[in-house]
Amino acid sequence: MKRLILFSLIGLLILIGILMWRNYSPGIPQGEKAPIFEGINHQQKAISLDSYKGKLVLLDFWASWCGPCKEEIPQLKEIYNTYNNSRFKDAEGLEIISVSLDRDEAQWKSAIDYFELSWPGHILDADGKISSQYRVNSIPHVYLINGKGEVIENGVDLRGEKLTELIKSQLK
Repeated sequence: MKRLILFSLIGLLILIGILMWRNYSPGIPQGEKAPIFEGINHQQKAISLDSYKGKLVLLDFWASWCGPCKEEIPQLKEIYNTYNNSRFKDAEGLEIISVSLDRDEAQWKSAIDYFELSWPGHILDADGKISSQYRVNSIPHVYLINGKGEVIENGVDLRGEKLTELIKSQLK
């Protein structure tokens, strides 16, 4: 009887481990093409990742209610202002596309205005379609995409000095 319980527990732990591993996703791997997406920004203009080809793209998944996301805003503004017109290894200029996981459009637009986010690339992903394509399980989650549309790096830990140094490493 004890053996049966022991083997059942071991089997259960293995099953839980497999299920957890299936749900874990580190995002799109380095060097792979970033999935193309389209959306409408807060000013009702169409945005597509495809239209950013030739630019270094910082793809930022965030939400207005996310504390760590709000803490990163000053750094994102500084990055945009510093590197927007810079020359990179395979890109001319840096653009930010902020993909919000907010469900309330008014809150999303209000946050863009409140934090004075000056870049035009803002998309509301209320249905989760874009975040699903990018395998985003938590926010903030950042992708850096080169001028050819390939993922340079991504992660929830891609922030602060690590993010700044990665961008600097892409300079020409």
